Amino acid sequence: MAKSAKKTANSDDLFGGAARRPAAKEAPRAKPAAPSGGGEYTAADIEILEGLEPVRRRPGMYIGGTDEKALHHLFAEIIDNAMDEAIAGHADWIEVELEASGFVSVTDNGRGMPVDPHPKFPKKSALEIIMTTLHAGGKFDSKAYETSGGLHGVGASVTNALSDRLEVEVWRGQEHFRQVFERGIPKSKLEKLGRVPNKRGTKVRFHPDAQIFGPKAAFKPARLFKMARSKAYLFGGVKIHWKCAKDMLQGVDDVPETETFHFERGLTDYLVAALHGTTLVHPDIFAGKVGKTGGHGGVEWAVAWVADADGFVSSYCNTIPTHDGGTHEAGMRSALTRGLRDHAERAGQAKRAANITQDDVMIGSGAMLSVFIREPEFQGQTKDRLATVEAQKITEAAIKDNFDHWLSGNPNHANKLLDWVIDRADERLRRRAEKETQRKSATRKLRLPGKLADCTNTAAQGSELFIVEGDSAGGSAKQARDRASQAVMPLRGKILNVASATKDKLAGNQQLADLVQALGCGMGTHYRDEDLRYEKVIVMTDADVDGAHIASLLITFFYRQMPQLIDHGHLYLAVPPLYRLSHGGKTFYARNERHRDEILKNEFRANANVEVGRFKGLGEMMAHQLKETTMDPRKRTLLKVTLLPEDRDDANSSVERLMGNKAETRFAFITERAEFASEDLLDV
Repeated sequence: MAKSAKKTANSDDLFGGAARRPAAKEAPRAKPAAPSGGGEYTAADIEILEGLEPVRRRPGMYIGGTDEKALHHLFAEIIDNAMDEAIAGHADWIEVELEASGFVSVTDNGRGMPVDPHPKFPKKSALEIIMTTLHAGGKFDSKAYETSGGLHGVGASVTNALSDRLEVEVWRGQEHFRQVFERGIPKSKLEKLGRVPNKRGTKVRFHPDAQIFGPKAAFKPARLFKMARSKAYLFGGVKIHWKCAKDMLQGVDDVPETETFHFERGLTDYLVAALHGTTLVHPDIFAGKVGKTGGHGGVEWAVAWVADADGFVSSYCNTIPTHDGGTHEAGMRSALTRGLRDHAERAGQAKRAANITQDDVMIGSGAMLSVFIREPEFQGQTKDRLATVEAQKITEAAIKDNFDHWLSGNPNHANKLLDWVIDRADERLRRRAEKETQRKSATRKLRLPGKLADCTNTAAQGSELFIVEGDSAGGSAKQARDRASQAVMPLRGKILNVASATKDKLAGNQQLADLVQALGCGMGTHYRDEDLRYEKVIVMTDADVDGAHIASLLITFFYRQMPQLIDHGHLYLAVPPLYRLSHGGKTFYARNERHRDEILKNEFRANANVEVGRFKGLGEMMAHQLKETTMDPRKRTLLKVTLLPEDRDDANSSVERLMGNKAETRFAFITERAEFASEDLLDV
């Protein structure tokens, strides 16, 4: 057992000076250096942030960070407001436009933002209050909107605060109004531009602020396109018109300049498109709707069971995507499981179905769920997880009865689905009962949202485990892999930083526990190299800052908890390409800008019109591209993670300094090296 570290002689002990006796005569002392944090701490040091200044000072509190996902959250806040108007029955079309200048505009034909003077602040219009005041909006009660995606009155004002320019146009009461803002500050009064007798609605046009998101920050056409299309799937009563400048689509596939989205069957249309080409266990999609879309308690769903692919669940509350699930997903899982058990009892197979769990039912399902709840509770402003307890009861009650009728409508197909789920349960129980660690034992034991897709090889020799970030990248990797020798394990988000976490947090982290279980070798003092189930453990992340951070966290985990994995040469980093270059029948892949320029110079004619595309992430690569460039052992490049004995002390110091729980050491590291950082090396 390690000994506790002792305090050094010069440690800042609270009682350090109390026991010292003064010397008879002290030598003159040098004046102590001023503390790095300053001297006095007075009332003058207390700042009061007013208006939208808190958003600009701490954007992560409102949009989750300043990365690409956070940048696109600005667009989500504005289109959510337009969708609230549509679902409330006041608008039937929305237009989204991405301009060559980088501006995005969202226009709807709803009621238009109020422009009359606000009763509390008669010198300001309601529009200016909405755009410049946190927690100002019309969605705190159910008078203006029965249900809505907006809750806190901060969405539009946050977008305004984090845009270097934002313009609002309103057509209301047969008049046309306009006001301009820069970084949340009004640059003009509310202007009345003239009479417009046959038009109403709101247009918000904005550009992200480079001071917040960096000089290279820009909206991605593919991401905006998918976000706009998903809104149309959620409400069949709205048409969404998409426009994108041609200049913004260079090197971007599958995104048109113009498109109109309108899906009368809603989520069913989405699921049909998503499952195209797969084999369904039950030939029909279980879909339905209860209550009024947009009304409190409204629920819409579409579920199918896939025999030859991995399942997925996509859920929404008040048209807001809940990526991390929540209580509404729990209600759906419970309803489907109870319904299948009840069918088994009616069919005289209750004993066979006794061991069915929710995971057995959902593991191969492709499911879409949308609920509408009055004043929902989310975890955080980014609303990734629904926490409203009532949502579980509403969803379960809505789906359960309909699922019973659906199963009873075709007993033969229902029995086939039941047999398939029972097989999943039997397989799970059989593998759990096996005493020895077998190659496929981890698949059903893990409870990760993106579950381990194991290989068929039963020996560690020649087997590889790819650890990838997210279900999207995991799906591409699963299609690209060699099933005989390559396993894929998706992780959801960034893992725990073990260098700064307590032992309790480390012991209670399910994601790391699942990873250790998949590897089969234990960790810390319990590590056994002979029990490692793969010859190579390969970290495969996106070629951006987030990907590098996830790779750093994983390497830190292995270095701290499984150093033998590195010492014995099992840990590798994949090197996915950043660019794809094609002309005629020739295609090449480049790792970075320098490699790209070398290929352009050596492989193509000087005047050739070479198409250069930049990959945005592993999840957006086609499966054959990922296989050819990153996963095929004959063509890929791997970086082996090694640590020389003479570097171990320096490595310990660096890990503690950069990954430990002392922020000041990281700040010092950045300060010492800031002048050596090239702009070309910064991904901001």
